[in-house]
Amino acid sequence: MHLNPDTGWVDGITHCPSPNCNERPEDEISLLVIHNISLPPGCFGTGKVQAFFQNRLPADEHPFFQEIAGLRVSAHFLIERDGTVTQFVSCRERAWHAGVSSFSGRQNCNDFSVGIELEGTDHKPYAEAQYAALITLTELLQQTYPQLVSERICGHSDIAPQRKSDPGPAFDWPRFRVAIAHANRP
Repeated sequence: MHLNPDTGWVDGITHCPSPNCNERPEDEISLLVIHNISLPPGCFGTGKVQAFFQNRLPADEHPFFQEIAGLRVSAHFLIERDGTVTQFVSCRERAWHAGVSSFSGRQNCNDFSVGIELEGTDHKPYAEAQYAALITLTELLQQTYPQLVSERICGHSDIAPQRKSDPGPAFDWPRFRVAIAHANRP
């Protein structure tokens, strides 16, 4: 994998461009937000996350899809259970993943963050392949955007605690943080 800083796209992974993005108000990437998603809830490998981020979710296929059909959301990346990484939005653009949010007193986290969705739920353990892909992708993002220090990597629950719980208690933060710290040693 290689991240082209001029385009904000990572080479060597699947690209599935989402229309749900716009320009960042400033050219700043200083926060990494980890989420989880599964569509329908608790179902994996359906391809519905990709459809959702492209506004092509078939609302008539599942009752939950009817509830979310009108939402326009995206993330920069999705990591599936098998470790496959898909990019939906250039890192240079603002993906619509955080919603109403705040980090260290600063509102509108979409303005200055990159969002990574893990295919999963709050309570089902994430797959080994997902951790491996997340660590590799995080290292790549940190190399390209040096403001993404460990203290500026958080969960959706940290920036929207009244609304969100992801990536949930199933996410092994200590394991992830140790791996990132080890990778960033000189």
